[in-house]
Amino acid sequence: MHEHHHEHHYKTEKNILIAFFLNIGFSIFELIGGIFTSSVSIISDAIHDAGDALSIGLSFFLERKSNQDCDEVYTFGYRRYSTLGALITTSILLVGATLVIYNSILRLFNPVELKYDGMIVIAIFGVIVNFLAAYFTREGHSLNQHAVNLHMLEDVLGWVVVLIGSIIIKFTNIYYIDSIMSIGISIFLIIEAVKNMKEILNLILEKVPSNISINDVKKCVLEIKEVKDIHHVHIWSLDGNKNYATMHVVSNDNVKEEIRSKLKVIGIDNVTIELENTKEKCLHKECH
Repeated sequence: MHEHHHEHHYKTEKNILIAFFLNIGFSIFELIGGIFTSSVSIISDAIHDAGDALSIGLSFFLERKSNQDCDEVYTFGYRRYSTLGALITTSILLVGATLVIYNSILRLFNPVELKYDGMIVIAIFGVIVNFLAAYFTREGHSLNQHAVNLHMLEDVLGWVVVLIGSIIIKFTNIYYIDSIMSIGISIFLIIEAVKNMKEILNLILEKVPSNISINDVKKCVLEIKEVKDIHHVHIWSLDGNKNYATMHVVSNDNVKEEIRSKLKVIGIDNVTIELENTKEKCLHKECH
């Protein structure tokens, strides 16, 4: 189980690193293309993509940091660093998508003439490179990788808009198509980013994971005939993957290992159990 968990984290790190190199490589290509076509918009987007690459690089660093084992400073380990990476990347995505909507609305009223041929060539490369980055980060094992995948999805859809928009405008001279498509895609990405942000905030606020029910946990433990009662149950996750629990169990027998085995089946990886005998009175106020 530990090796399988480690493989997931290694795959996540590798996928984020691939996305970083693809993004930074395309940013350089885009900058050269912008200079070659004398397009200020392409140069600006190259700077934007370079910023994206830096945020992805930060996500990679935080994902790797999150795999460190617990120590005397972080007694639960460093898994929340992955959540921090997701928070930063998702925040950048939300700000970026909002700015795209703002600029697209401005362009609706002040159309900018596009340099079609150069834009079409660069857009084709943009779609291919960012599609590959989105493909490699599609199967996220953490909220951090999911946030990076949304970032890549933003870029690939953005270049699809540029490609389609440039072709249509070339033959129709309808300039507002580019802005309308950009607004639509940005709204879609904001909705997805808000969903991701909600999951991140649930982790930070230590909400019970959505795939775990306290009632199911209690029912599972009470199936053990030696267990007389269970209370003071707390369940949370550090990164959206690994779930933790603490609980008080009333029993005159040592049932800890049996409880751990049963709870692992329903998705709780680490459980701390305080055993109380039937004659003992729990002093915690939640238990009265």
